[in-house]
Amino acid sequence: MSTQVRAPTARVCERCERAEYWDEELEAWQIDRDGDTKQVGSPHCLHEWDINGTFNPVLESDD
Repeated sequence: MSTQVRAPTARVCERCERAEYWDEELEAWQIDRDGDTKQVGSPHCLHEWDINGTFNPVLESDD
C-alpha cells in the first residue's frame, strides 16, 4: 500500500463567501468566477477558509 499527500484545489471563506481555486500554472490561489463576476467577497474580511477537518490530504492506494 502506498500513501500520497494531496493539496486542496478550492476554498471558500466562511465569513464573506470569497471563492478561490489553485492555479497550477501560476502556483497561486486565484479568485473564482461566476460567469464574468469574480467571487471576491468582502475586501475587508480576514478570510476564514473552510478548513475544518473534512478535507483529508492523505490518499491511500492498494498498490
